[in-house]
Amino acid sequence: MPKIKFLLTDIDDTLTDEGLLGPEAYASMWALHRAGVKVLPITGRPAGWCEMIARQWPVSGVVGENGGFYFRYHNKKMHRHFFFDAKVQVENRLKLDHIKEEILKLVPGCAIASDQFCRLMDLAIDFCEDVTPLSTTDVQKIVAIFNQHGAQAKVSSIHVNGWFGSYDKLTMALTMLAKEFGINAEQAKTDCAFSGDSPNDEPMFGYFPHSYAVANIQKFLPDLKFKPTHIMKSPGGLGFAEVARLVLNPP
Repeated sequence: MPKIKFLLTDIDDTLTDEGLLGPEAYASMWALHRAGVKVLPITGRPAGWCEMIARQWPVSGVVGENGGFYFRYHNKKMHRHFFFDAKVQVENRLKLDHIKEEILKLVPGCAIASDQFCRLMDLAIDFCEDVTPLSTTDVQKIVAIFNQHGAQAKVSSIHVNGWFGSYDKLTMALTMLAKEFGINAEQAKTDCAFSGDSPNDEPMFGYFPHSYAVANIQKFLPDLKFKPTHIMKSPGGLGFAEVARLVLNPP
């Protein structure tokens, strides 16, 4: 295994356990940071969260809202790159607001994600974070409504995220690697590893040869076309700590 220079990682249920960032995962990020491995969260979480993460966590940048943008806090300056300019973001928001009303009407029990107020690019529908878990059928119905309107939709471990635009976690991760670190798409396959836990991580699992999943990926494996190369023994943050140890001490 070559020396990994960047560890890209999902956040929810990969770094966290039941919504909390535990000491094992946080200490592992610090261990990677101090060893010179750049940690890059690649998440569906919103711009407001990503602003804080980029500033306060031991990370070298963050991709948010499933690839809508990246933020990097470097040399006391926040660098922000968006897939769409502000005008298109406003236009897309109006279309997403229409879809929001339809989903809430047609899928009882779902809710708008509590972090929606600080999102810029997408619409997040909560199916188990702060609501009673919905059935797989209902989750797929939410996906179908997004798709019927020409929007993309990805299922995470807690939300269905929908947006307009031909981006995903992978496209923006590769953009950040190229623009901020001079790593081209082919070099990224050698220099980077990825850790995740759910279907919206599938583009990353498919692209990076060094792909890891925490143990809670198991329930999604039958539905994944592209599967992780390695699956950890532990779920969530403890699983991420396993990944970090493998990156720092490769076999």
